Amino acid sequence: MGKILAMAGTLAEKDVTWFPSYGAEMRGGTANCTVIISDDMIGSPVVVRPDLLIIMNTSSLDRFQGRLAKKGLLFFDSSLVKTSVLRRDIKAFPVPATKIAGALGHTKSANMVMLGALIAQTGIVNKSSVIHIFETSSHMWKNAGSKINIHAFSEGIKYIENKKS
Repeated sequence: MGKILAMAGTLAEKDVTWFPSYGAEMRGGTANCTVIISDDMIGSPVVVRPDLLIIMNTSSLDRFQGRLAKKGLLFFDSSLVKTSVLRRDIKAFPVPATKIAGALGHTKSANMVMLGALIAQTGIVNKSSVIHIFETSSHMWKNAGSKINIHAFSEGIKYIENKKS
């Protein structure tokens, strides 16, 4: 999800950093990734107080929620995060990403549902840029992954747009 967001920022000719943290976390812990998209030069890929936070599970909520800047935006997978302990100085967007992805037959695409929700709410990058990345990715065109990701991404957008109306 972070890599696609960073690629979309690059397509928008923004300054971008992508700083993944994947170690033993990939085997069941709280993996994380920092993406910075800016109109200005980025001095460091390290972010102490992010403005946006996407949480896919309760462990990540417990670990990262405290870092979110005041008035920051928290997007969380309400299918998996079952807590009412959210900070009052942030704006929370519960998105049942795993449930939506499961209804599509691909629970592993919950992150793409969440990406669609984030972009629909914030406009941080252009929706068409993300779809372009899926359609032109050299390894995705050989399988159904691209279509699955586009569908999941679109459902995340649709979820937020229906909430707004």
